[in-house]
Amino acid sequence: MWKKTLSAVLFASAIAVSTSASAEAPAPYPITPELEAAAKAEGNVVFYTSTDVAVAEKLAELFKSEYPGIAVQVERAGSERVFQRIGQEYSTGIYNADVIETSDAVHFEYFKRQDWLTALVPQVVADKWPAEERDPDGFFAVYRAHLSVLAYRTDLMSEADAPKTWTDLLDPKYKGKMVKAHPGYSGTVMTSTFVLSQLLGWDYFEKLGAQEIMQVQSSTEPPKKLAQGERALEVDGNEYNVFRLIDEGKPIKIVYPAEGTPLAEGNAAVLKQSPHPNAAKLFYAFLFSLEAQQLNSDFGGLRSFHPDVKEKADRTPLSKIKVLHSDPIKLEPEIPTIKANYEKFFGT
Repeated sequence: MWKKTLSAVLFASAIAVSTSASAEAPAPYPITPELEAAAKAEGNVVFYTSTDVAVAEKLAELFKSEYPGIAVQVERAGSERVFQRIGQEYSTGIYNADVIETSDAVHFEYFKRQDWLTALVPQVVADKWPAEERDPDGFFAVYRAHLSVLAYRTDLMSEADAPKTWTDLLDPKYKGKMVKAHPGYSGTVMTSTFVLSQLLGWDYFEKLGAQEIMQVQSSTEPPKKLAQGERALEVDGNEYNVFRLIDEGKPIKIVYPAEGTPLAEGNAAVLKQSPHPNAAKLFYAFLFSLEAQQLNSDFGGLRSFHPDVKEKADRTPLSKIKVLHSDPIKLEPEIPTIKANYEKFFGT
């Protein structure tokens, strides 16, 4: 019931002005001994995230090593499930989560309009983050970014036979060989579907839907299907899981299509009804620290806007990739059309 109600509200309010839109961002806050002491007194922080669970758990371990005595409860699900869970909790007055992160920027515009977020600006965000990668009112900032990529098994498909463009995927030779994630579950795939529908048209997706594609939910799943050898080619899995598999020695190669590659940005924020407000404030600042961002890059394969993060030498830098950006304000009213067309063309 709530899911249907929220969807209606979300789409109807797509052009609504945020109740906090004219607010001034608060002064940046540092991590102080007083904040650490208050966070340790609370003893726990609950993190709702759509980042792959292995990456999120590794991040939690790093936090606990730096701040002993504060437990981190990681609750991982696809972006749309995280979004729905927050809506269910806030509509019923149940407040479990402290910090939230998803790969769908539309969610944070909505949460901000609902007045469900706390305006907080960690000092590191004020000092290091590009202005366009953080909310001007201080309610959220881009914690991580990644690309939605094509990738293939090099032992099942030669480089000569591999696709070079998105439209190459319509070739009959790829029929029955592909795996794809779902925009109704994954914020990454919602973003990429929107961007590519704008670029290539819905006719492209109608033809792609006839290619007997294995359908999964999260954007974390197509790379895993490649790793297991269940499919030779992924349509839109996230880049960071592919990086991790390549680092593990799996025979996988990424393709950055000539038309461009969609970029998904994962915002993070502290919820207004956080049950552990000091631990949340500490953990939120930690997410943007160089140590956390470097771990995300090294172990997680995520892209970072922290200027001091050093990417691995064997990864193609963003500056060498044609990136397709998405505007969440334009995406939001298109969500019903995206979901309806996807169901029609892919039967799911």
